[in-house]
Amino acid sequence: MIKDIHISLFDLFIFLGVFQGLLLSWFLISNSKGSGKPNLFQGLLILSFSAIMFEEVLNNTGYIVRMLSISNFAEALNFAIAPLFYVYIKRNLRPDEKSKDWLHFIIFFIYLLYMCFYFIQSDEYKYNSYVDSKHPDWPFLNVPQRFSEDPLGIRNHVNEISAVFIIVYFLCSIYLLINECRKIGISLFKTENVKIRMLRNTFFHFIIIILIFLYVKTQFPGDVGDYFISTYLSFMIISTSYRIFGDSSFFEQTSSFLDFPMMKYKKSSLSEETKQIILEKIKNEFAGNKYYLKNLASLNDISRILKESPHHVSQVINEQLKMSFFELLAKYRVEEAKGILLKDKGRKLTVEEVAETVGYNSKSAFNNAFKKITSKTPSEFRDSQEVS
Repeated sequence: MIKDIHISLFDLFIFLGVFQGLLLSWFLISNSKGSGKPNLFQGLLILSFSAIMFEEVLNNTGYIVRMLSISNFAEALNFAIAPLFYVYIKRNLRPDEKSKDWLHFIIFFIYLLYMCFYFIQSDEYKYNSYVDSKHPDWPFLNVPQRFSEDPLGIRNHVNEISAVFIIVYFLCSIYLLINECRKIGISLFKTENVKIRMLRNTFFHFIIIILIFLYVKTQFPGDVGDYFISTYLSFMIISTSYRIFGDSSFFEQTSSFLDFPMMKYKKSSLSEETKQIILEKIKNEFAGNKYYLKNLASLNDISRILKESPHHVSQVINEQLKMSFFELLAKYRVEEAKGILLKDKGRKLTVEEVAETVGYNSKSAFNNAFKKITSKTPSEFRDSQEVS
């Protein structure tokens, strides 16, 4: 067996995408409880992409020869990507609809079982399979085969079947989105609806993935050109991470890398009566004393004012108000900003001045929070009120 290792810049970039994808998928899946099902399926989608990319890194560098027992471990995910994308779109548009989402993954599980014919082959046979897909110019090993790894001949046409499968689910997904736009009376390409615009942009990326997939599979033998697909997936994952970091409220508070997050409320000692007392104190501080106007507002600071632990304050906000501390902060600040923008004096203020007035330290953070809640930027909101 040839065990040479070759690492290129493409491989390093893809590996960075794998690492980032694992972190991002963990973050999304861990925040998918309650009404966060779109996060669950988005997290699983990114996790699947990461697995496919990791397999490509192993194949492209040659490391797979040193771990042939896991060869082609991600192949079955060809039949999970499209259903995950479809269910992610569906759960964004119809979060409360009751349906058996798992039914979309029957083909994936069937194919995963079918792959067992390959998984139990010898390492020497798997080496030949690797050579055939990545290095067709290399010599093959003389390996007797006791039984077929593809008794139905499905794997010989897996690329064509995967392409059809992906396109069908893509068309179903775009139908859902277009139908939703018609229902609420907006244009798919000209809309200020944040959710629709986000899903539309996601579709554009998926179209690019399909086009790259079709190009690679028609222009390159075997899996030689798969690193093009993985490179674009890495770009998507890293860009998504950057956007999430950019929208984070972490920078709107006094924070430290030494300030470790506390475990959630599995062993909470709070009674329901105590929770209500803390909730009333929170409401009084926000609504009565307008705590949210402080530009250094933070969970630790308000907990000090309330003489409660940050853990308990966070728990009460999460459980009783169904939002995080910073979502609560943004809600009050945006409502205050809307009131200012509607007044004659507020119409003369710049967006930066309004942002500072309601407690924000940056215009971008203010714009992001305002648009997330109202689907409009502060300027668009003010202009729409002037027109009406």
